[in-house]
Amino acid sequence: MKDRDAIPRATIERLPLYYRCLDKLDTFEDVEVVSSKDLGGRLGIPPTQVRKDLSYYGEFGRRGVGYDVYDLKKSVGNILGVDKVWPAILVGAGNLGRALVNYDGFAKMGLEIVSVLDADLDKIGNRIGSLEVKSTKHLTEVIQEEDIHLGILTVPSEAAQNVADELVEAGVKAIWNFAPTRLYVPDDVTVRNEDLAIGIVSLIYHLSWQEKEKTEE
Repeated sequence: MKDRDAIPRATIERLPLYYRCLDKLDTFEDVEVVSSKDLGGRLGIPPTQVRKDLSYYGEFGRRGVGYDVYDLKKSVGNILGVDKVWPAILVGAGNLGRALVNYDGFAKMGLEIVSVLDADLDKIGNRIGSLEVKSTKHLTEVIQEEDIHLGILTVPSEAAQNVADELVEAGVKAIWNFAPTRLYVPDDVTVRNEDLAIGIVSLIYHLSWQEKEKTEE
């Protein structure tokens, strides 16, 4: 395996796609062997890119035969870290927060939301699934007791930085941020931003241009 810093970000971003596809092949389609052409074809990725991506992490498969689906799924899962359960804390028990807690697809990716916190007195004490919403006053206590290193933010943008600071201070090393604002964190903390508004505007942009092109025809 090459040094982590030498692996392109695009390759890292494609690994979850490979894992999800391999899991589908293994779990639902009972496929035992897959070629780089077939794997890439399902994902819209050239087979040469598939082979190159995987080569960063070692030698997989046999030339002329392909990859053993179960073994490759297991290897990619190990690389991603989804072969173990990573407990996470979610701050912000609004509609989006509730939806994330109730989404059962995270389990397959090694993520388990073990605690939900909010500052709103009307939300504290309510239940989301099996979890009771706790006060953000207990944030540090919960993180340390549960040994949590991953935080999920679904709070308003004006509160996001303060909550992120508290998460980092308590020991969180990775933040999944749904607040539409940039977070400033230490270099050893990883942030993944999910700006839903930008995603929607991007789709609308393409629709708008399609409408303009039809009008000009």
